[in-house]
Amino acid sequence: MTGLIRKPEQVHDLESLGARAVVCDLEWTPAADLAKHLHGADAVLFAAGAGPASGSARKETVDRAAAVLLADAAGLAGVGRYLMISTMGLDRADDPGTEPEFAAYLRAKALAEDELRHRDLAWTILRPGRLTDEQGSGLVHLAAPPLPSGSVPRDDVAQVLLALLDTPSSAGRTLELTSGRESVAEALRTVLSTG
Repeated sequence: MTGLIRKPEQVHDLESLGARAVVCDLEWTPAADLAKHLHGADAVLFAAGAGPASGSARKETVDRAAAVLLADAAGLAGVGRYLMISTMGLDRADDPGTEPEFAAYLRAKALAEDELRHRDLAWTILRPGRLTDEQGSGLVHLAAPPLPSGSVPRDDVAQVLLALLDTPSSAGRTLELTSGRESVAEALRTVLSTG
């Protein structure tokens, strides 16, 4: 497993988990250079984000453009599976009172989703609710949009992503995720059985 990171100080965190860490800035790296790090991979997962208080311009360069760059690089490297972490509530960007930077974030995620859907990739988009740092429970609510707003621990998001990677039939699906009452395996079976 290879993890792409922007800051050298993050190398130890990945290596302590047994992953190979590659310092690579997705805002500036050409797709052909990025593809060199992806050769031989079974799948790619886009989990990068500009983060709060990063400014509206970086929502465009990270939350949209970097997701598209990774899709370009996956295509060049022959990696057919692509998972993207997006967010719930994309339709709220133009709601009155929405803070401009948050609106820019929602628009960037929506554009990244749209561009991914037009790629010749086995893509899956996961839209978690508000992320928390609580310990995961392993109990989730996973469904096609729209799902009522809610939160979900990052641990549980990671569990769902692993399950999606192991479930080829989730390709071509956009799913939303909050904490719930079903195990990850049960929730995935339920959502995939509903077509």
